[in-house]
Amino acid sequence: MQRLVKAAVDRGASVLHIKAGDVFRARIDGNVVKLSSQVFTPDETRKIALQLIPTERDRERIDQLTDYDTSWELAGVGRFRINILRQRGAHMIVMRVIPWSVPSLEDLYLPPVLGEIAEMKHGLVIVTGAVGSGKSTTQAAMIGRINQRQKKHVVTLEDPIEYLHDDDQSTITQREVGVDTGSFRSGLRAALRQDADVILIGEMRDRETMETAIRAAELGQLVISTLHSPSALGALSQMITAFPEDEREIGRMRVADTLRAVVAQKLLPRKDSDRLIPAVEVVRITGAVRDCILHGKPSEEIIELTEQGSAAYGTQTFQQHLERLVEMDLVEYEVAKAAATSPSDFELIMQTLSDERGRLGEIPVAGEERGG
Repeated sequence: MQRLVKAAVDRGASVLHIKAGDVFRARIDGNVVKLSSQVFTPDETRKIALQLIPTERDRERIDQLTDYDTSWELAGVGRFRINILRQRGAHMIVMRVIPWSVPSLEDLYLPPVLGEIAEMKHGLVIVTGAVGSGKSTTQAAMIGRINQRQKKHVVTLEDPIEYLHDDDQSTITQREVGVDTGSFRSGLRAALRQDADVILIGEMRDRETMETAIRAAELGQLVISTLHSPSALGALSQMITAFPEDEREIGRMRVADTLRAVVAQKLLPRKDSDRLIPAVEVVRITGAVRDCILHGKPSEEIIELTEQGSAAYGTQTFQQHLERLVEMDLVEYEVAKAAATSPSDFELIMQTLSDERGRLGEIPVAGEERGG
């Protein structure tokens, strides 16, 4: 199995699939391809899964596990984020390759304003998006930025640990849930007593963790965490509605006072390669946006303020970034349109821009086929 993994990584695989009843497969250049002729038996996949599970307690209950996350390292080859699942009554293993080095914000084509946000002294920063949208990688790049430029103590709570950070200007304490601490909530409470300047929470999974994160931000730490929401406004709403109804107004005030930025992202295929590129929405909590949160003003007002704050604060909506990606010839027009919050609005805006610049023929108009 280790020889197969090494061969796959050498060929540039990003994800590996080991499944009972199937051959070894890997995702290379966006396609899931066969890399062996041997079919894995249920017993073989079970044995491989046992090798990847780090604790004796979890190995003993392998036949009760239905979805299990961990990480694994193969010396001289790489690190992997592991998901062990059950399908058709047998085990399957999905191994996502984690680069050895922590990528920079520039490597990931992320907006420069994320560097400013990462270097804030205190407050709460949320990175949001669907599963598989690159939130963990963005968080790692933000911690990398802090590590390169600031003398801080950073405590991370992850499930599992993905990127390994070497101590540089900062000292980085990385704790894995289930191995180094019992839960995100208990690890976060402990971090408040561990002289942390920055706390990274891999995911805020429950209201108690969210409230503790807000408390840490109130006490002066910078807290960076994730939520599963397709947009910045969705994440904001999710935070407020997590509070019980009788505490919601107080919760709204606490969110408005501690939140500093919400970064939402989607991954889109690049036009010129098989790599993916993020479309990013950045909402910074300026005085005007804070007022909108406090008084429950319509979300359209926050979107408008975000659009208007582009030059002064580096903010941007998905719509604005998608327009830019098309204009820079990094993403196909149809791909950007499909990813837009309102495809019809996106089409209208792009047509207007084309008219203004005398390039109407470069972007398809409504109802026009490519090449027509």
